[in-house]
Amino acid sequence: MAAVVAIITSVVVANATQTITTPNAAFISYSLASGADSAAITPAASRSVQVMGCCTSIAGVGQVSLLRFPGASIDWVGLESYHGTLPLTTTGGSSATSGTHIVYIDFAHQVDIQLANADTIKIHNGTTGTRAGNVTLIW
Repeated sequence: MAAVVAIITSVVVANATQTITTPNAAFISYSLASGADSAAITPAASRSVQVMGCCTSIAGVGQVSLLRFPGASIDWVGLESYHGTLPLTTTGGSSATSGTHIVYIDFAHQVDIQLANADTIKIHNGTTGTRAGNVTLIW
C-alpha cells in the first residue's frame, strides 16, 4: 500500500509543474479635453489582462480583468470607481461595439474605459473639463 501511495504521489508531483514568468505591462498616461477619447489601446489577445485606471484630476480608481477574443469581442469583470455615498458597484460584460462602457475610473463616474472596437479599448472623458490620469495593463 505504501508503494502505491508513493507512486501516485510521484505521478501527481511530476504533473503539477508551475512556470513563473515576469509579467508584461503597459502604462498609459492621459490628459483629455472635454468629450475627448484617447488613442486605441490593444490588450494582449487570448489571455487574461488586468486593467487598472485612475483619474488624478479629481481622484478615482477602477479595475477590471478582461479577455480579448481577436476580431470577435472583449469580455470583462471588475469594480467601478468609488462614488461618494453610492454602494460599491461591479461591472461586467462582453461586447464588440464601439463606445460600450467597461469601467469608470473617476470619482464622478464621467471618465471611463470603453471599447474602441472588437480588439481595442480607449479612455473617454465625458466631463465638461480636462481630466488626467493613467491606465496600466498587466498580462
